[in-house]
Amino acid sequence: MCQPYSQSKALWAITKASFIAIFANPISLVFSLLFPIIFILIFGAFGNNGVPAQRIAVRPESDTLNPIFDSLKKSSFVRFSSYTDTALMNGDLIKGKLTAILNIQPQNDSAAKPKYFVHAQSSSAGGNAVYLFLQSLENLSLKIETANLHGGKQFTIQPEIVEGKKYRQIDFILPGQIGFSILFATLFGIAFTFFSLREQLILKRFYASPVRRLNILIGIGVSRLFFQLINVVVLILFGYFFLHFTLQHGAATFIEMLILSVIMLFLLMGVGLIFSSIVKADTSLPLLINLFGFPQMLLSGTFFPVTVFPKWLQDICYFLPLTQFNNAMRKISFEGLHLYDTWKEIGLLAVWIIIIYTVLVKVIRWE
Repeated sequence: MCQPYSQSKALWAITKASFIAIFANPISLVFSLLFPIIFILIFGAFGNNGVPAQRIAVRPESDTLNPIFDSLKKSSFVRFSSYTDTALMNGDLIKGKLTAILNIQPQNDSAAKPKYFVHAQSSSAGGNAVYLFLQSLENLSLKIETANLHGGKQFTIQPEIVEGKKYRQIDFILPGQIGFSILFATLFGIAFTFFSLREQLILKRFYASPVRRLNILIGIGVSRLFFQLINVVVLILFGYFFLHFTLQHGAATFIEMLILSVIMLFLLMGVGLIFSSIVKADTSLPLLINLFGFPQMLLSGTFFPVTVFPKWLQDICYFLPLTQFNNAMRKISFEGLHLYDTWKEIGLLAVWIIIIYTVLVKVIRWE
């Protein structure tokens, strides 16, 4: 006698096989589990509930042996920056890189009680951060005075706001969006193009012809580079004419931004070629590209300053190539610096290029 077909067993078998198939696909694991964990860690690392720590400097002649200075050093919303060049310090204040420069001087009264005069110089380029810091400074001094009930008023705070460079939000956002566009468009474009040419044996046929390997790569790279440069040109011109994006030296700044974009494109083309050479199936390419691209998108100052992160994470952010690209683009466009002034950023990008193309020579596959 035949046993009736068990629908429950069939359901269990299908469910089990489907569940195993999910874990057999690494891409689904990454997108459903790993990326959310990465986002949680990154956004959870925001300091001060997402409010960037205020960069403060101190005048060389300032007194640093007083309660308000000690309290500021212990505060989570303040990060002190040291300068050996006063002109550079004043320049950073004008550009909005510093929230304030403090000069604290002791002033004893007739009763010989310690009193302090706090001069807090800020610039209009600091935006709302200036007023947040001044309010915090007032609250901090009041807290110290309240704790010392018999000391009376100890601190006299005198704010001074000087004129700074007008900094619009577009001046921060546009360079980051150019970097974001270059990053993913180049990686996806180069990786999938080269992988497709290899899988369809087109590269093998090229290799069998008199065409040199280097010319093949140059041909693919130049076409992608030219296409991405068109996108960069459109983004810059759109921002300049419609959103008042700052180009400090006009056409010269525009050309320097394009040159910097070419350097970044060359770097990313090497990464795309590496990915296309080490994968065995095109379904693995998005995984590698996103693993390389998403952390940079979030950690490189693309959408928000890296100062929202704790110091240890900022140190990691500094070495990412997109961080250097974004920093250099903003220095050239808004601060009016030239390419040779961004030699540190370009130098680090050059180190990345050397590493990437050294690896590429070892792993590149033609068939």
